[in-house]
Formats: sequence, C-alpha cells, structure tokens
Amino acid sequence: MPLYQPPNVSAPVLSQFSLAGKIVAVTGGARGIGVEIVRGLAEAGADVAVIYSSSKDAHETAANIAKDTGVRVEAFQADVGSRDSILSCIDKITTEFGHGKLDVVVANAGVCANIPALEYTEETWAANNRVNYDGVMWTAQAAGKVFKKQGKGNFIITASVSATLVNLPQLQAAYNASKAAVVHLAKCLAVEWVDFARVNCVSPGFIHTDMITMQPKEMMEQWLQMIPGRRICHPAELKSAYVFLASDSCCYMTGANMVIDGGYTLP
Repeated sequence: MPLYQPPNVSAPVLSQFSLAGKIVAVTGGARGIGVEIVRGLAEAGADVAVIYSSSKDAHETAANIAKDTGVRVEAFQADVGSRDSILSCIDKITTEFGHGKLDVVVANAGVCANIPALEYTEETWAANNRVNYDGVMWTAQAAGKVFKKQGKGNFIITASVSATLVNLPQLQAAYNASKAAVVHLAKCLAVEWVDFARVNCVSPGFIHTDMITMQPKEMMEQWLQMIPGRRICHPAELKSAYVFLASDSCCYMTGANMVIDGGYTLP
C-alpha cells in the first residue's frame, strides 16, 4: 500500500499539527530532552506514555505534565537495551494505555561517555551501543510490529549532530558512531516499512541538559566559539520539531534527519 495520506490534505494548516486522540510513547522521557518532547506532544493533545529506565521522579514528572496539559501522561519502566523488556513495555502501553492502539513512538533514550578510542573495553564500548544503537533497534522492532498490524504508525529517533561530524574536544567515538548508525538505520526502516510507517530523525546540537552541564567550563567555552548561534539550546526549543514529525502535517516526509544546531554543522 502507498505511504499514508491524511483524508483531507487541504485541512487548515494548524489543525494538521494537532495530536488529539493519538497515543504516543517516548523512551528516555523522564529527563533532559525527553521531558520536553513529552510535554510538547501532550500540549499538542496526545496521550503520552513516558518510558524510563531508572529515574526516581518519572511518575511524578508524568503526573505533573498531565496536570499541566489536561491529557493522560503515565510512566512505564523498561530497559531499551533489552529486546524482551522494551517489547513487553510497548505491548503493555498499546494494550493498557492505548486500549489497543499506538500511533507514535519516539526513541529518545541515550547515553554518552568520553573515552579515548584506545582505552575502550568490550564493556564500555557495549555500554554506549546497547542504549544508543541496540536500544533504538529493539524499540523500533517493538513499535514496528504494532504499526504493521495496525497498517499505520510513526517512528521518530533522537540522533545527534554527532552523526554528521566529529565533536571536539571530547573523545566519544562510541557515541558518535552509534548516532551515525541510527540515522542510517532510520533510512533503512523508512524504505522497508513504507507500507505502514514513517521513520524520521531529529539531530540536536548542544542542548542544555545534564549531558552538557556536567562538562568542564573550558569545554563549554570552546563549544560556544564553534557554534555560529553563540548559545546553547534550551531543550524546550526542540519540542515543536517532534510535534511536527508526530503529526499529519508532514505525512510525505520519511527517512529524513532534521538537524537543529544553531548552525554548528555548517562551517
């Protein structure tokens, strides 16, 4: 069957961005960029399942967003690096939270470690890739099974500018390589799943989260000199991109990678 097309492509443009009635799941949704993704999707009208691994505040965070937005937001625990764990979680969300439906899944969970390439061990290399690459694949597989059964779905991956260039001065080959891998994975899935799902990526630049603020001040100053926009992005500035990709406003868009980086990858 052809790529999904909304029943009325001439509907008023702002109505096309509405997520009212949609069921959405977001991995890594309890902190950092993930919280703002969840908030943005909820603000657009979606009921959102927050998938978390170890956050102690996940249920409280979900409850607060639900209170602020007036939609259902609930937290579900899963390990994205475990195929069985995320499969079980997605099935539970579809059955119990979505009452048999799942419209959008955002694979946002990620980790990063600064390690010189000559010093990686099997364990430290695997620790990055288990979440950043394997975790995206297992999340995609779990979501894709639901989407194929429904005949329609939408998968969004949080990648990074690190998929496009080599960040300096930090040494993070595993992180960079994993993000490049998921961008290409998205392209592969977009073609393979074109009959029943769209697949796209968002590649943020430097975002004001713990992953950035925990770095030395000197490193932050060096990054600022390399960003034409001369500032670090607030995570809330990303939420509209995810609403766009999750909505019917871009139904002909699949296999794309949206770079949002203040011009960092341009020079």
